[in-house]
Amino acid sequence: MQIRLFIYDDNADRRDSLRALLSLNDNLKYVGEAPNCLHVKEEIEKYYPDVVLMDINMPEVDGIEGLKIIKSTYPEIKVLIQTAFDDSDKIFTCIKNGASGYILKNDKPQRILQAIEEVYQGGASMNPAIAQKVLDFFTPQKTKSPLSPKENEVLALLAEGLSYKMVADKLGVSYSTINTHIKRIYEKLHISSLGEAIAYYYKNVK
Repeated sequence: MQIRLFIYDDNADRRDSLRALLSLNDNLKYVGEAPNCLHVKEEIEKYYPDVVLMDINMPEVDGIEGLKIIKSTYPEIKVLIQTAFDDSDKIFTCIKNGASGYILKNDKPQRILQAIEEVYQGGASMNPAIAQKVLDFFTPQKTKSPLSPKENEVLALLAEGLSYKMVADKLGVSYSTINTHIKRIYEKLHISSLGEAIAYYYKNVK
């Protein structure tokens, strides 16, 4: 069974190259194309593709709006977003609106064909650079510490349970030097107790 594909792209040369690429694969069947999503509802109804290759930046009605219309009307149709822009906001907007995958226009032909197969089979295909952006977005980010390297070192030792004197001995400095570091830590973090300092360390530094 062939995978039916419709192409949305405002660049005629790009549509031609994609059409040529699809024609080389017996499993894929090109069914139609358009330069924007102005008539997306009628086109999807008429050609009813399995997978839509969707450009984002197009005149009049862009790919994001087209994606929303397709998914609200025919949620079973897979939409593979393709763009030249490595744009985080647009990536997440497309994902939130039901895109099945995301490729960059400079991806190799074999990668594009693979992505089409993956989304058709129910997978979520992403260019590796896009996938990393998504992972970064959902990974808690450690905030940049306002503390100096030495202050972070002192705080780390205190978090291990060492006393001020033990920290001083370990770092080969005087007790009063450690006391000065602690005061600066409190000032910079706007806190007033060792417990708060250690809590900050485990939440933001460790």
